[in-house]
Parts: sequence; structure tokens; C-alpha cells
Amino acid sequence: MTPPLPPPLVDALLELAHTRRLLVALDFDGTLAPEVDDPELARAIPEARAAVLRLLAIPNTRVALVSGRALASLEQVADLPDSTLLIGSHGIEFRLDTPDIRLSLDTAELKQVDVLGGVLGEVADSIDEVWLEHKPAGFALHTRLATESNSRIAHLVALSETVAELPDVTVRNGKNVLEFSVRSTTKGEAIEHLREYTGATAVFYAGDDVTDEDAFAALGEGDLGLKSGNGETIAAFRVPGPIDIAQALHVLAELRDR
Repeated sequence: MTPPLPPPLVDALLELAHTRRLLVALDFDGTLAPEVDDPELARAIPEARAAVLRLLAIPNTRVALVSGRALASLEQVADLPDSTLLIGSHGIEFRLDTPDIRLSLDTAELKQVDVLGGVLGEVADSIDEVWLEHKPAGFALHTRLATESNSRIAHLVALSETVAELPDVTVRNGKNVLEFSVRSTTKGEAIEHLREYTGATAVFYAGDDVTDEDAFAALGEGDLGLKSGNGETIAAFRVPGPIDIAQALHVLAELRDR
């Protein structure tokens, strides 16, 4: 049985529920879905999916997923109605109220992606249980299945080799993953874009990873940040994991539906 939410969090959700136009923005992996070895097998837990669907049905309430995943991958694993706003690749890709995906790399950026692929491909091929995920503006080097020693070596070699070839490459540390991108965008910028796009008078954001701290930093007075799991955070509140995030979303939906 899931323990009840802390009373201060419930009070904050109650205040948030009264805002005129609410944006509920959520990370996916580790927040709605438990982390798995194969990212394409990740799915939101039933309680979280049900809460998201309930929020989607409430007037003046928009729901967005803000993920480091490539947008095509996010669409597949999330499997949510088209009314869900989707942000992929840490804010590089957008799917808003049309099926179009917004992303355009210029010729120079495309060449940089090719260079990244060559460098990181060699790293992944040379170390056991390290693999490379292609993203529209770069790559993610996954080390979840590698030993601690191999993971550390992969990160060190990848960093030194890529920076030597592309000094301006953007690098993001995540849980058992190191991401390299030829574009510098953050989840914080994605939240600001979504706030303006939806006309939100308040924002709820939940996330679990280091990259979600940028989103928490973009929150202001009247907004609410909720951290899922362990690790340092600037979010105002924290819960143990996805089942607790789902509970918070259900409470928010119940309060707002009234």
C-alpha cells in the first residue's frame, strides 16, 4: 500500500488546483515509468497513465511530457492521446497540437552529428555492454549494463574524444547515460516555451534525473516542482518513485476536477 502524501505536498497541490490555466509537465523515465534495461520496453505504470488521462480530460488543463528521449521513441513508449504535448531530446524536438515534429539542423550541424557518431561509435564498440542511441541532434552513450569500471572508462574516453573533435558539443550527464548534442537546449527552456504556448498561470513539473533540475529551476512563484527518487534537487517536494508521482497526479486531478 502506498503511504499517504506528505500534508505540505497535498496543501501545495490544493493551491495549484485552483489556478486558472494549469500546465502539468512530466518527465517519463523514472517518473511515470520505472527504469528498465531496454529503453524501448519502458511503459508508464497503470496508475500514472490513468492519472494522466484523467488530467487530460479536465478543462483548462494541459499535459506535456518533457523527455530526453528522441520524440519518435517518446511517442511510442508513452502511447497517449494526441492532445498530450510532447517535448523530446531535452527541448530540441516539439510535437504540440499538430502531428508535425519541429526540428531542423543546418548543414554544419549535420556534419557535426556525423563526427559525433564516428567518435562515439568507436567507444561503444570497444567496451562491453556499452551501446549508442542515435538522437536527432546527437547521441546517448548508455552504460546501464556495463560494469562500474567499464562505465567510468566509457565516460572518460567519450568525453575526451568528443571534446577534442568538437569543443562546443553539449554534454549532459544522466543516470547511466552520457548525452552529446550539437544543440544546447534544456528542459528549463522547454518549460518556458510550454508556459508561453499554453498560457499557463501555473506549472506542475515532476522529474527524477539530473537534467530535470533545469526544469525545476524554470519554475517560479505559484508553480510546484516534485522530485521522484533520490539525488540532490532544488524541487520543493520529493517522493520515492513513480507510484507516488501517480498518487500526486491523482490527487491533483481530484482537487482540480471539483
